[in-house]
Amino acid sequence: MTLLAVAVAGRGLVDPTEPVFFVDDEAVLRGAAAFETVRIRNGHPVLLEGHVERLIRSAESLRLPPPDGIAELGRQAAAAAKTDEGALRLFRTSKTLVATVASLPDGLEELRARGIRMITVEMHGAGLLAGVKATSYAGALAAIAEAERRDADDALFISDDGTVLEATMSNIWWRVGETLSTPSLSTGVLPGVTRGAVMHLAHDAGYRIQEGAFVLADLLAADEAFTSSAVREVMPVVAVDGRTLPRGAAAAALQGLLERLPESR
Repeated sequence: MTLLAVAVAGRGLVDPTEPVFFVDDEAVLRGAAAFETVRIRNGHPVLLEGHVERLIRSAESLRLPPPDGIAELGRQAAAAAKTDEGALRLFRTSKTLVATVASLPDGLEELRARGIRMITVEMHGAGLLAGVKATSYAGALAAIAEAERRDADDALFISDDGTVLEATMSNIWWRVGETLSTPSLSTGVLPGVTRGAVMHLAHDAGYRIQEGAFVLADLLAADEAFTSSAVREVMPVVAVDGRTLPRGAAAAALQGLLERLPESR
C-alpha cells in the first residue's frame, strides 16, 4: 500500500514522509493506541460515523484523550488523497490524533475471486481488551505469519474451549440454507462496523441472522463461509485447515450490497 495523504490535529495536512508520532508516545512504547480503518469508495469514507463511535469507545477504554474532530480530520485526508478507492486510518494515541489515507492492498479482487484459505489458531481471550480496537496486533501478525508458512492466507481464532471467535482482522460468518451465523459479541469478538452493516443488509435481503457461541464443526458443515472487514469487505472462505468449503451466493450478494452503501451509512 502507498501512503497518499496524512492529516494531523493542530497541524492539518502534512507531507506523508514527515514523522507525526513522538518516540515517547505510549503508542510506540507499548502499543497503547486506538485506531480505525475505513474504506474509501468513490472518494468518500464509508460507514465513517460507526468507525468514529467505536474509536471513541476504544480511546476511553485505553484511557486516551477523546478523539475530538477525528471525523473532520479523516474527511480532510480523504479529500487530499484524491483517490476513488483507498483505506482511511484514524489513530488516537496518547499525544497525537492522526488520519492517513493509503491505496488498497494489491490483489484484493484476485483474492476475492479465489477465496481465502484459513488455518485455526487457539486464542486465550481478549480479556479487558474485548471490544477494543487497539494497535496491539502482534498476536494477529504472528498468526498471519503462521498461516502463510502453512500455505494459507489468514488465521481463524478458536478459544481454548473450542468456540469459534474471529479472524485476525475480520469477523467470520457462515450460511446454512437461509440462515447466516456469526459469533456473538459475548464471545469477546470485535464489534466490527462492517459486521454490523452486513447484518443489516442481510436481514433486509431476507436472511435469518443467528448470533451465538459456535464450534468449528458448525462452520465446517455450512453451505458457505466468508469474512467481513472494512478493507476486504466480504471475502469468501474456501478452506479451513485444509478442508475445502463450498462457494455460495450469499457472499457475492452481500459484497454487492456493501458496494452500493451511501457515504452516510
